[in-house]
Amino acid sequence: MYLIVVYDVEERRVARVCKYLRQYLHWVQNSVFEGELTDGKFAEMQVGLKKRIRGDKDSVLFYKLRAEYDMEKETMGLEKREINTII
Repeated sequence: MYLIVVYDVEERRVARVCKYLRQYLHWVQNSVFEGELTDGKFAEMQVGLKKRIRGDKDSVLFYKLRAEYDMEKETMGLEKREINTII
């Protein structure tokens, strides 16, 4: 599946969550990651995120798509990080 993850966490946890998500996905913008993951890796990532956030204060959104080609993405202004898929 192709996944977009958007998070809003307290400032003291931002760096820890960002560093963790970089192990699984591509950083594209502040608090936004995207990339291809298997169902197993997605489940693994969710377990790790639960350990790094506070459910009563933080929020993480997951947008799941079947594949990257099912998505149309348009950027206005500076693209902070271009994603290149290398095969």
